[in-house]
Amino acid sequence: MRKIMYYVHQSLDGFIAGPNGEFDWAELGPELGAYSMALTDRADLFLYGRNVWELMSAYWPNAEAMSPDQHAIEFAPVWRRTPKVVLSTTLQSADWNTRIVRAADELAAIKDEPGKDILLTGSASVAASLTELGLLDEYHVVVHPVILGGGKPVYQPTERRTLRLAETRSFDNRTVLLRHDLV
Repeated sequence: MRKIMYYVHQSLDGFIAGPNGEFDWAELGPELGAYSMALTDRADLFLYGRNVWELMSAYWPNAEAMSPDQHAIEFAPVWRRTPKVVLSTTLQSADWNTRIVRAADELAAIKDEPGKDILLTGSASVAASLTELGLLDEYHVVVHPVILGGGKPVYQPTERRTLRLAETRSFDNRTVLLRHDLV
C-alpha cells in the first residue's frame, strides 16, 4: 500500500506561514534541496490543499524563468509532469494534470491505488484531516531558524496521536528535519 508523506517547513515557533500568510522565510540550501528531491522520487502523486495548490501552480509551471536556483531548475519539470490532487470544496478547476477531490475520506481510495507514495506539501488542514482518518503515514517537518511570532500553525490536531521518531538530520548547517511515523 502507498504511504502518504507530509512534507512541511515550519518556523522555530511552529508556524508554516507568517501572520499575513508570508512564506518568504524558508531557505532551501543544496542539502535540503537534495532531500526534497529524494522525497519527490518516492512519490508519483503530489497532494495539496487549495491554498498551497494556488501558490504551487502560480510558481512551478515557469519556475526556471523566475529563479536561477538549482532546486527550481530540477524540480519544475518534475512538478509539471507529476499527477496532482487538490483537496478542496471551493476550487472549481485545476490544470497541470490535476484532479480535485472534495472530501478527505476520498483519499483512502487513492491511497489504495497501485503506485508509488503520495507527497503532501504544506497544507496543515489537509494533514490534520488525513491524520484524523488514519491516512497520513510519515511527517517530514523541517524547522527553520526564524521566529514568526504568529501565523498559521504547522498542525491543528483535534485529538492526541502518538508518533515514533524515525529520523533527525540537519541540512546546510541551518535547518533541522524531524521525521516521525504514525505508531
